Amino acid sequence: MNKISFNAYTLAKVPIAWLAGVRLGHLDDTTCRMRVKHGWRNQNPFKSMFWAVEGMAAEFSTGVLCVEQIRKTGRKVSMLVVKMEATFSRKAVGTITFQCDQGQAVDAAVRAAVETGAPQTLTMRSVGHDAQGEQVAEFFFTWSFRVKA
Repeated sequence: MNKISFNAYTLAKVPIAWLAGVRLGHLDDTTCRMRVKHGWRNQNPFKSMFWAVEGMAAEFSTGVLCVEQIRKTGRKVSMLVVKMEATFSRKAVGTITFQCDQGQAVDAAVRAAVETGAPQTLTMRSVGHDAQGEQVAEFFFTWSFRVKA
């Protein structure tokens, strides 16, 4: 997946994320960074980014890693968020970047699901920072992986 295909996917399948400005910043085997810029389309009445927009960017930073690892197996594996937790530490204004560095853990979980046929779960962490490097939020998503019959 690259920036163009991600943007096309969000426009077609999750248009609210595209409208809110969630964009792929970086993707490799271990790391995914999503960015979103605070603006009138995604702000709350307190003039900061709406928490759900932060959640979309954070979820995509974990989910894109999952999708890429599943794609590499060549198998049909369903994935689903089964739990989410978040902590907000400061006002989200400007450009916020959410990063997840758990590509290796995803690879192990997806590989275990494929090899054993048993459902696997993995809790993934995504941290959002503003342009000054200050942490604004931290999300934990628990993903479930199950090989389709």
